[in-house]
Amino acid sequence: MSIASEFKEFAMKGNVVDMAVGVVVGAAFGKIVSSLVADVITPVLGKVIGGVNFGTMAVTLGTDPKGLPVLLKYGVFLQAIFDFLLVAFVLFFALRGINRLKKPAPAPVAAPPVPSREEVLLAEIRDALRSAR
Repeated sequence: MSIASEFKEFAMKGNVVDMAVGVVVGAAFGKIVSSLVADVITPVLGKVIGGVNFGTMAVTLGTDPKGLPVLLKYGVFLQAIFDFLLVAFVLFFALRGINRLKKPAPAPVAAPPVPSREEVLLAEIRDALRSAR
């Protein structure tokens, strides 16, 4: 078997195609969630907490040889952590809602089947033999 035919067989397996579709859909969903966090939730939270911009928070460590300040931008790090927590929170609730939609309804409890005539007669014979002992 040639390498090309082996690769074709591998690439056309259902698992690989399903995984590729999952990656594409996941990337698109990631963009939606990132936009929700950056464009909807973060501005509202920024307004609520008094317009604080974490991106501008920094400590000056000195200057570089060109005379530019060397900054320790801890605010950008805090913003990244905050963004991660918001994305995780939004994903949690989105997946929670999706999983609720996927759960099947509980199956109705069926009554036990009625025994056949032969089963009833065999049970009577068994009981009669037990009582005869």
